Amino acid sequence: MTDLIRTPVRKKAKQMAKLLKQEYPDYNYLRELFRHLRKELGVEVVHHQGKLPYIPTEEEICKYYDAVWQSREMKHVIMIKTLLYTGVRVSELVKIKIGDIDFDQCQINIIGNKGKKDRKVPFPNSFKEILAMQVNNIAGKNGKYLFESSWKKPYTDRAIRKILEKYTKLAGMERSISPHKLRHFLFAWLKRQGIDDALIQPYSGHESRQTLEIYRKSSIQEAQEEYDNIIGKFPV
Repeated sequence: MTDLIRTPVRKKAKQMAKLLKQEYPDYNYLRELFRHLRKELGVEVVHHQGKLPYIPTEEEICKYYDAVWQSREMKHVIMIKTLLYTGVRVSELVKIKIGDIDFDQCQINIIGNKGKKDRKVPFPNSFKEILAMQVNNIAGKNGKYLFESSWKKPYTDRAIRKILEKYTKLAGMERSISPHKLRHFLFAWLKRQGIDDALIQPYSGHESRQTLEIYRKSSIQEAQEEYDNIIGKFPV
C-alpha cells in the first residue's frame, strides 16, 4: 500500500464528472451512487468521534458582554442578548420579523428552514421592554425584520458574525465568541440549573433519537415555566 499511486482527487473528480454529466445527477443520486461504490469496492465507512464543542465560561460571557455594553451600540446589545436569551441559530436570527414576536407570551416564533418544524423560543419578561424598543424603532422606519441594515435589508449571517468578532477583540479574549457558542452557553447553563433535556428540546430545535419519545410529551408551556423560574439568575 505504501507504493500505491493514485490519480489526484481533483483530476479524478473531473474525469468522473464528464462520465456522470449526461445523467444530470443531483445530491441524492450522487449520495446513493457513492454508497454503492463503497459497497462494490469493499470500503468501510470510518466514523470519527466528533470533538466536544467549546463552551464559554460564565466569566468569559460576562467579560464579553461588558465589552458589548460599553460600546453603547444598543442594536448590538439587543442583538447579542437575543442570541444569549433564546439560543437561536444565527441563520434564524436574521429571519426574525417583528410580527414573529409575542410580547404577551414572551416568545418568538421561529420559522423552520429546510423541512424543519416551526418552533417558539422564550425570552425573559425583563427583556420585553428593550426588545419592544427595537421593534418600535424598526416599525417606525417601515421595516419588517427585527434587525435590519441601513438599507432596510435583513443582516446576513456573515454580518452578524463580524459584529460578534468585533466584541471578542474589544474584550481582549483569546477565544472568539460566535453565535453558536452563545447558543451552546445558554443550553449548557440551563442544564447546570437542573433543567431537563426534555424541556430544553422544544425550543432548542434539536432532535435526539434516544429521547424523542420524552420530547414528544413536552410542551413549550412546560419549558416556558421552567425557563421563567431560573432565567433571573442568568449572568448577563
